[in-house]
Amino acid sequence: MADIKLLKARTRADYPYILEYRTRWTDNDMYDHMNNSIYNFLYDSIINTYLMENCGLHPPSSSQYGMVVHSHNDYFASIAFPAIAELALRVNKIGNSSVTYEIALFEKGHKAVRSVGEFIQVFVDRETARPNSKGMDLKMRQGLERILVKDRPSKL
Repeated sequence: MADIKLLKARTRADYPYILEYRTRWTDNDMYDHMNNSIYNFLYDSIINTYLMENCGLHPPSSSQYGMVVHSHNDYFASIAFPAIAELALRVNKIGNSSVTYEIALFEKGHKAVRSVGEFIQVFVDRETARPNSKGMDLKMRQGLERILVKDRPSKL
């Protein structure tokens, strides 16, 4: 079980890759805050943006792609339109064909983290939709290693 106190203490400095997202009117739900489903959309978006910009992923044609096999999120405070979200990404673990990401959502202009989530992807071959016995592509692994947090264990 995650130590919620440690997750709530996360700062932007805990994450090597940050991406801004301007919330949209349609992101809000009837309770006047960003709908929970949007968090997963944003988490998936920062991961794939990083993979495309830094790991050589080209979704329509790459020989391997990441399939999400696990996700969860801890919510600490809400965010709502017209706020600007700052999404923060790190890698907590890299396996032979899998990677564990930690994603945090901050609101621009506010110090406290709003939510922290975890995604686990398994990289599979496009032709078989199964992991390759040799693991993930080298360029993918090298890109992911650039945001691997080695000095701090995962708190998820």
